[in-house]
Amino acid sequence: MINLNRIALVSITMAISTSLYAATESKPATQYTIERNQAVLKSLPFSDKQDFENAKRGFIASPDVLTITNKEGTPVWDLEEYKKYISLDKPAPDTVNPSLWRNAQLNMLNGLFKVNDNIFQVRGYDLSNITFVKGDTGWIVFDPLISPETAKSALDLINKELGERPVVAVIYSHSHLDHYGGAVGITSAEDVKSGKVQVLAPEHFTEHAVAENVIAGNAMGRRAVFMYGAMLPRNEKGGVNGGLGQTTSTGLAGLILPSKEIKTTGTELTIDGVKMVFQMTPGTEAPSEMNTWFPDWKALWMAENTTNTMHNILTLRGAVVRDAQKWAYFLNETMEMWGDDVTVKFQSHHWPVWGNENIMPYFEKQRDIYKFTHDQSVRLMNQGYTGEEISEMIKLPESLENNWATRGYYGTLRHNSRAVYQRYMGWYNGNPSDLNNLPPELVAVKYMEFMGGEKEVIKKATASFNKGEYRWVAEVMKHAVFANPKSTEAKELLADSYEQLGYQAESGPWRSVYLQGAYELRNGIPASGGTETATPDTIKAMSPELLFDYLAIRLNPEKAEGRKFDINISFTDIDSKHTLMINNSVLNHTSKQHKSADVEVTMTMATMNAIQLKEITLEDAIKNGDIKIQGDQKLVTDFFAMIDSFNFWFNIVTP
Repeated sequence: MINLNRIALVSITMAISTSLYAATESKPATQYTIERNQAVLKSLPFSDKQDFENAKRGFIASPDVLTITNKEGTPVWDLEEYKKYISLDKPAPDTVNPSLWRNAQLNMLNGLFKVNDNIFQVRGYDLSNITFVKGDTGWIVFDPLISPETAKSALDLINKELGERPVVAVIYSHSHLDHYGGAVGITSAEDVKSGKVQVLAPEHFTEHAVAENVIAGNAMGRRAVFMYGAMLPRNEKGGVNGGLGQTTSTGLAGLILPSKEIKTTGTELTIDGVKMVFQMTPGTEAPSEMNTWFPDWKALWMAENTTNTMHNILTLRGAVVRDAQKWAYFLNETMEMWGDDVTVKFQSHHWPVWGNENIMPYFEKQRDIYKFTHDQSVRLMNQGYTGEEISEMIKLPESLENNWATRGYYGTLRHNSRAVYQRYMGWYNGNPSDLNNLPPELVAVKYMEFMGGEKEVIKKATASFNKGEYRWVAEVMKHAVFANPKSTEAKELLADSYEQLGYQAESGPWRSVYLQGAYELRNGIPASGGTETATPDTIKAMSPELLFDYLAIRLNPEKAEGRKFDINISFTDIDSKHTLMINNSVLNHTSKQHKSADVEVTMTMATMNAIQLKEITLEDAIKNGDIKIQGDQKLVTDFFAMIDSFNFWFNIVTP
């Protein structure tokens, strides 16, 4: 997550107990929601069962019970919770969009699957798939999930069914957490360092994997709770599906650094007898990503560049806006490089597609969903329409609208078109009234005054709710809640509107966002759990430069007001020297160390990491000699006192 992805993706280690599931009773679907969902059944080709055939193809085995626990016995992945209400023989309930229900049914098909004679996948063990490629002596593992526990369980399953083989290589397709976090469950940093196991990744993998989970990690993690529905009850009125998979596992993700980076398209490598050719696709689904071609088998690994859904141009948890035009360009390049030869394509989410006659039309539509979204959003943008207006106007051609693999289970045309607008035009829509507009709390109070007061607003909004105008009710009642967050009546009506919008949503993240919003309005903000993006391995992987950038965004300007001093820091274990410069309530840093800083600090990077991880305090590190200081020690303690800690559970649906 992660882009905590996902997790980030994105994207994402959720540490939330089932005891935190919603306490307030969810409400049934209204007649308007029932009718809207029934209309979906009539508008899409539900008689097309090819995806179900593909998702079942090559099945080898699955456990009778799929609950994976950590050392303490706490579940980190529990598909049994979903099995209670999602199955292939059950029609969509009134509270779930039938198209999303279909996607959930497909993602529930779990276990070990054969892609071809040498490639196998374990699916349904996490948000993502883990892929095992059979080499001469061992397994080459692609994208080892989020959690060490889920990755190890998948390895145990394939070894049980196909015979014990060592892991000889791990390949990260890209820099999102659900594609590398579980590596420590199937190998170790020691084995990689010794050369026993190779770890390959695309160029700049480490810097993107670390930066995404640290710089904006707290805010992304909080919003990821909304995006992935981590706290929703597992039932027909709660969590159903995350679009790419059911949800995210909750183990503590690790990070084993790559031993080799792939830098150029066309790079060929043979590992354990398996020949691979790589295509670099930076700036598509992730800033650092690559596809892999297996020429001997005519098999193509698509990372997360093509999945069986429309993907995100901008994730709802937050990230840098992706380039839809570049995404389409790289998919076109993929087709030109291997399109004539490929006989099976598979990827890090969902199920494969077999047969060149099926793969090429699939690729064309995957390419065109991003090209259409880009081109038509920009066309309307150049006609003067804003992102909000474009999202209401843009419509897919029938060939993409009625194609299951380009439906909006994860990304949606609505928010992707806004993302394209944002990439080119930014936050300002050109209207002068939006240049310096009032913040929500002040706007809300004024709206309530102008609209006749809270009671009158609730009365009118209730009438709109009874007409099925849930988007409008949500727009109005958010102001009522921000004007008076103590109003139970306002919060309940807003929650009711969010709930119906969630029941209607085809996108798994949209459903989760709406229902999590309803949950927090009804039950308040949780006091524990959360998304830990800056995991120990992530912090240890930070370069000094990234560490200082992270400290800079945490510098409290009020505490630093009027202060000016320089600190020389030398990390003896990595032979790295830097100067921190505090002035104008800003922290700058340089590797060209100043000759006359106000204070000199000498330590190891390991000691700095231990302080970041709260394994030792600054004071104790100084006291026991782990940190040596020449000059004014108070400047060092003053500096660290200026560094803020972030509160994970900040408000979203209330002021």
